[in-house]
Amino acid sequence: MRLGIRLQLLLALGSLLLLAFVPLFFAVASLTRATLDSAREASARALGRAVAGHVAAAGALRAPDTLGPLLDAQLGQEGVGAIGVYDRTGARAQSVGARDSVAALPPTLDVAVETLTPVSTARGDALLVVVPADPPSLAPATSGTSNTSNTSNTSAREPGGAVAVVMHLDDQTAPTPPLVRLVALYTGVVALALLVFAYISMTRLVVRPIDQLAAAAERVASGARHLDAPRGGASELANLGESLAHMTERLRADEASLHDKIAEVERTAADLRRAQESLVRSERLASVGRLSAGLAHEIGNPLAAILGFQELLLAGGLDPAEERDFLQRMQRETERIHRILRDLLDFARPAHDAVASQRGASSPGITARGSIAEAAADVQALIKPQKVMRGITLTVDLAPDLPLVPLAHERLVQVLLNLTLNAADAVGARWGGAEGGDVTVRATRASLTSATPGAPGTAFVRLAIEDNGIGIAPAMKARLFEPFATTKEVGQGTGLGLAVCRGLVEAAGGAITAEDVEGGGARFVVELPRAEEG
Repeated sequence: MRLGIRLQLLLALGSLLLLAFVPLFFAVASLTRATLDSAREASARALGRAVAGHVAAAGALRAPDTLGPLLDAQLGQEGVGAIGVYDRTGARAQSVGARDSVAALPPTLDVAVETLTPVSTARGDALLVVVPADPPSLAPATSGTSNTSNTSNTSAREPGGAVAVVMHLDDQTAPTPPLVRLVALYTGVVALALLVFAYISMTRLVVRPIDQLAAAAERVASGARHLDAPRGGASELANLGESLAHMTERLRADEASLHDKIAEVERTAADLRRAQESLVRSERLASVGRLSAGLAHEIGNPLAAILGFQELLLAGGLDPAEERDFLQRMQRETERIHRILRDLLDFARPAHDAVASQRGASSPGITARGSIAEAAADVQALIKPQKVMRGITLTVDLAPDLPLVPLAHERLVQVLLNLTLNAADAVGARWGGAEGGDVTVRATRASLTSATPGAPGTAFVRLAIEDNGIGIAPAMKARLFEPFATTKEVGQGTGLGLAVCRGLVEAAGGAITAEDVEGGGARFVVELPRAEEG
């Protein structure tokens, strides 16, 4: 989840205030503490002097053993925890106060030097204030002395001792925490006020115009024709709104232009579809015309011969041998017409024929399978004695253990025989019966390609019939597998062989392709999937 611009800016501003105010707070707190410590030391020194002076003055008027109540009366005032009276030798002569505070009084000290020393007691931190005192009462009394001698001794005497006061600091430091808390409160209030002011300012100057701009863009996305940019806010946001408004106008213009182009493309596509349909109809009519012309030519010659023989028979006057010869010729022409019609039906109904060929007559419901090796052996036995194979070397190269294919043996022989005879005709057209013509039948295992129906990687048999004949005429490549497409002379072929082969192979789930061979010749490749077990 992304934070809004207000929260991001407030977080950034808060971080900046932390960086600015936290060091300032600690600096103020340290300065306050140092100032209070200095004031505390000065107060402690002054208080110690006052106590020492008061004790010294009292000692001048009282006997030393009567100073106890006076010293006790000074305890507890402004944090005084213990008072010690030292003679001129620096030894502690008398002390009053709590035991832990008295423990902070040294047994001896230098009575000629005023000192301020931090000490620690069980109660807490304290200051030891030593103030030299010069009253005569702090020294041992000498009887039988005159006032004159006392005066002269006072003017020239050595230090008369010192008073040490232990001042506890807990009461003195009490004002420090409230002052620090007051500084912290002031800093927090100022930071909070700055954040609130920044929030309100950003809302009015930045966030609200951006929200209005986003709402206007949402209305455009919902179908509005124009973007109403907000007029308030910073100049940059106003410029952004104007730019978005211009962009919206431009997009709307481009959208209208695009709609016009789409409509034009749709009209063009409709025209193309109509033209395509017209071309398909024309091509269909042309195919029907070629089919009719081929069929009329292939059947017309046998029918004309049959009609001629019938007229001769009906005219009479023929001996029995001639009549028998005419009847035999009429039978051959009739069988020729029958073969042409059967090949035409094989091409027109390949799927039905393939299904029928894959059902064994003796075992209904069982898919027929054929062996490439057996079919190649039968074709080799059938074609070798033929006149068309004169001077042609037929090579059969089959990989061992070829799987069965889903095409009945008779149909497999028909495909292989048609392709081999076509190859032999092409070789004969080039070599004219002389030595040098080659026809090779090769079968291998492979995997289905993208051009073959089925899942890629499925095992299949690749059957290739290759020759070194005249090759495939360029004009015939586009319609090589169409019916009645042939380059042979009239009466030498119907042009149905390749069309029938393609129908049988594709009905079995395979594919057939043709390609030129480098150096001359052609190669027909048949890919048939492996037959299912069972």
